[in-house]
Amino acid sequence: MNMKTKIKNILKYTLFFILGALLFWWVYSGQDITKIKESLRHADITWLIVAALISPISHLSRAVRWHILLKPLGYSPKLPNTFASVMIMYLANTALPRSGEFLRCGTMLRYEKIPFAQSFGTLISERIIDFLMLAVFLIIVLMTQMPVVGQLLDNNPEIKANILGLISSAPFLAIFGVIFVGGLYLVYRFRHKMKHFRFYEKLSDLLKKFKDGLISVVRMKNRAWFVFHTVIIWVIYFLMIYIPFYSFDFTKNLGLLAGLTVFVMSAFGMVAPSPGGIGTWHFMVMATLWAYGVQEGALTGAFAFAVHTVITLSNVIIGIVMLALLPMINRKNTVISDRKNL
Repeated sequence: MNMKTKIKNILKYTLFFILGALLFWWVYSGQDITKIKESLRHADITWLIVAALISPISHLSRAVRWHILLKPLGYSPKLPNTFASVMIMYLANTALPRSGEFLRCGTMLRYEKIPFAQSFGTLISERIIDFLMLAVFLIIVLMTQMPVVGQLLDNNPEIKANILGLISSAPFLAIFGVIFVGGLYLVYRFRHKMKHFRFYEKLSDLLKKFKDGLISVVRMKNRAWFVFHTVIIWVIYFLMIYIPFYSFDFTKNLGLLAGLTVFVMSAFGMVAPSPGGIGTWHFMVMATLWAYGVQEGALTGAFAFAVHTVITLSNVIIGIVMLALLPMINRKNTVISDRKNL
């Protein structure tokens, strides 16, 4: 890595860190910090610990589900490597949004020799499945909690504007998709004339590997296990937010559907380019709890801070541990590789 790249990466990390810090400051700037500390002091930490302890289950299921997607491509990676790559993804995303996906594939390339394009293609398939799961939860919330959602949008015009902006951008995304598909068709149509170009050969090989990874979800054999682990991932995600409801007096009686609504809205807070959802996640959780009658900022702020901190710390600690263990897990393979190179 040359100096220019290093400086660029440092600037990116710094920019996103500053963005997250500013968002966090903006969310908590008007809150009574003394009351927040008091709420945290009286919280039942047992339920927060339970939420932290169950979080690795979802990550393990994500690792197993990824293994199922990689199997049709002819790869059978070791589960410790797959799990480690997933945790490294979460660790990296805590510092720099969206960087974890690349590191996840890079880890599998290094330790399992799985081509980056193929593994990244499977990640796209994963994201599509996860988006569909989030859509299912969103539909349930809209069908059962529409008055609350309506109040949430009315009280927070910026959220409504962002949603409307997302909807209004659909035609542009469709046009981009048509242009992209049309470009691929032209490349395919004139592939015989372009074959003598070395760039075409590399691009063709790259696209083929990416396509193989993308459609691996169609070729997989253990579909029932894939669905099972997908459900486990999202149920645990939900429980990591709902279980801490019992840590605070002001949330313990809100109910299951309130927990589901907070979970879905918080998921949209993670979409913003903020490290680990800092600020945006807190804002969505606090705004949703406000719609359910918890209208004291110090209380909602305490809940959001406690849950986000516990989940983030869990991911960071496990991520660091797995990052340190990776060389030891693969020491035997490294020794064999070195002997072959002699």
